[in-house]
Amino acid sequence: MQPSSRGQLPDPEPLLINLTRCVIEVLSGARELDQLARWVSDDVYRHLLKRVVLSNRARAIKGLQAQRPAISIGRVTITEPRDGVVEAVVIVHSKVRVRAVALRLEGLDNRWRASAINVL
Repeated sequence: MQPSSRGQLPDPEPLLINLTRCVIEVLSGARELDQLARWVSDDVYRHLLKRVVLSNRARAIKGLQAQRPAISIGRVTITEPRDGVVEAVVIVHSKVRVRAVALRLEGLDNRWRASAINVL
């Protein structure tokens, strides 16, 4: 894989929003993690897989069913620490709480790929 400069890459905001929504859905059990595989690095995939296992276990203990969360995306803050790299925080609002999702996208082969995702 070859690094890409910012000029070769699309606007990152739509991907940041969609990836955030998908990650929240994956953690809630409403979406399969495999659907994100092409957009995330192997390390991010493994990290999310651990979180999915823990979330599934917690739901099973409480006797809860997986369901699509009712969320809305709030403010998206984007910084570019260097050419071809974007770091962002996406605010996610749900009925019970507000969360922040921190993401790092790196341009590889003329497309964005998440090299870090943390749901706070």
